[in-house]
Amino acid sequence: MGGRRGTIVGMATARRPAPVPPGPGQESVWDYPRPPALEPSSETVEVVLGGVVVASTNRSFRVLETSHPPTYYLPAEAFLDGALRPTAGASHCEWKGQAAYFDLLGGPDGEVVAPRAAWTYPEPTARFADLRGTVALMPGAVDRCTVDGETVVPQAGGFYGGWITSRVVGPFKGEAGTWGW
Repeated sequence: MGGRRGTIVGMATARRPAPVPPGPGQESVWDYPRPPALEPSSETVEVVLGGVVVASTNRSFRVLETSHPPTYYLPAEAFLDGALRPTAGASHCEWKGQAAYFDLLGGPDGEVVAPRAAWTYPEPTARFADLRGTVALMPGAVDRCTVDGETVVPQAGGFYGGWITSRVVGPFKGEAGTWGW
């Protein structure tokens, strides 16, 4: 029986970082649960692509998961007609189910395309049933996303769809070296 007990050869284990203490009116993403929570939001959310507001609502959901900034899910009807174009491909979330993707179209004539920038769960799991008919998007793929007028900072890494505002503190998964969190 060779090897050292408790060591997996070839795999690095990242330690949980020290959370930033939240200030008044802030949340720490390290206080979010795993599995994630789903929370309704009445914040005003807007999405701009090609200089045009392609989505606006004050009725969305936030998915809150440990170490991740919230991902906002907007009702499909919050998007301009023609702003969502179904596209090929799918992915699977262990919590929410099978996702389908959209290209997001903006600009005065819909000529600006953010490929595969948005997704939905057509048949979400029971725990996330309220996400049926909603659409999330990558804030880094559009001109700007705002929450109550504050411009969102996209979650780093290009894989996650988190929306960073002054309301949340990290550190956030997605930065270099965070894969093992």
